[in-house]
Amino acid sequence: MNISPDTNPYELEFSEYQQTREQFWDQANGSASHSWGAYYQKKLAHIYQNIIPSDCKVLELGCRNGALLHALKPSLGVGVDFSEQALIKARKHYSHLQFIHADAHQLDLGDQIFDYIVISDLVNDLWDVQTMLDGIRPYCHADTRIVLNFFSHAWSLPLRAARALGLATPNLPQNWLTRHDMNNLLEISQYENLRQWREIITPINIPLISNFCNRYLAKIWPFELLAITNFMIARPVGLQEKKNPSVSVIIAARNESGHIAELFERVPQMGSGTEIIFVEGNSTDDTYDMIASEIAKRPDCNCKLLKQTGKGKGNAVRNGFDAATGDILMILDADITVPPEDLTRCYTIIASGLGEFVNGVRLVYPMQDEAMRFLNLLGNKFFSWAFSWLIGQPIRDTLCGTKVLWKADYERIAHNRKYFGDFDPFGDFDLLFGAARLNLKIVEVPIRYRARRYGETNISRWSHGWLLLKMVAFAARRIKFI
Repeated sequence: MNISPDTNPYELEFSEYQQTREQFWDQANGSASHSWGAYYQKKLAHIYQNIIPSDCKVLELGCRNGALLHALKPSLGVGVDFSEQALIKARKHYSHLQFIHADAHQLDLGDQIFDYIVISDLVNDLWDVQTMLDGIRPYCHADTRIVLNFFSHAWSLPLRAARALGLATPNLPQNWLTRHDMNNLLEISQYENLRQWREIITPINIPLISNFCNRYLAKIWPFELLAITNFMIARPVGLQEKKNPSVSVIIAARNESGHIAELFERVPQMGSGTEIIFVEGNSTDDTYDMIASEIAKRPDCNCKLLKQTGKGKGNAVRNGFDAATGDILMILDADITVPPEDLTRCYTIIASGLGEFVNGVRLVYPMQDEAMRFLNLLGNKFFSWAFSWLIGQPIRDTLCGTKVLWKADYERIAHNRKYFGDFDPFGDFDLLFGAARLNLKIVEVPIRYRARRYGETNISRWSHGWLLLKMVAFAARRIKFI
């Protein structure tokens, strides 16, 4: 780094700081010595692989020898590091990836845009974290996710002792950032923190003990307080790209003949156009004929009528989503227990970029008498608590039928459905688990829940409740205890 005689004191201090670290890391990366950090790095790679899907465009700052970037199997992988010795090793082992010798404070990557930007164990070593965060913004699109991890302040003394004994990679004095510090830095740099959690209690491999501690105890309070690293996932704000998007409203209808005419009258027009898709589920009343009759009365209405191909609301909703042409997909229950007019609130949130997945909440405003039985209310509260704990985002009402998301995000959820399996008859958990897996920004909208005025509910409290319990246990293995 060249220093001009006219350099001001602040720039001079920064230059000296960076030169010292560059020389230090060149020496450390050029050394043949080994520490006990291999297990820790392997664990980090496993965690990142469960966050970032393969075949994405990934940028990693502070990429070191390129092993983590390689483990993510990107379609385009770009690693940046200011240690030339580290990059010599990276280029030797991973020639299919791009490696750039540059300072994370002063990036110039041209017009490249990335789906994920990885910042692993770097912020503790930076001169100015905010400058780095500002510098990566030009390489983000609206759906880019920033994934970072940094050492917990609680481990400052243990790590110092381990390095003194040669058991951990040596290092220079660090920034010991708290999670509050990092949240604040993200916010003032125009990023929104979506999720944060702790990982890795035992950073060295102790047979039997390490796996149990890191897979289970690290996810449970108070043991999680012992974890060595903090993880965060954030998204850039203010980069919303789509203007006046169109909408498809999917209505699964089984034995709902008495609500059909009212649905046509009350579903609002939104965005550049609203498409209404009815999916009739083999009713025992005249629901199908009623829908067909109402469509015939409205030749200018953009409506479709489908026959469900399988069983359960989840199958019906998927049939509707597959046939939808709108940019935004909305689910509305045919029983009108949720007012159709509330869909406009959901549209505003999605279209403005305030959220990427909208979930209705029935548990805020007072309900009409008999709108929800007491045991159903308790069940909803339990599943809400369980799901909030599982995904690290607060979800108050997992089973509300009103859900809204971008069609492009639904297609990504459907593509990844094999990760969780296809056993959700309602469709609610399928979408919520999928949204959590993609780290979408989930926003909840309070709605007033009405009592059903026609027909009977298709939900069985006990059999479906047991099924939901099994789904929560399954998701815990796929989301939490990985």
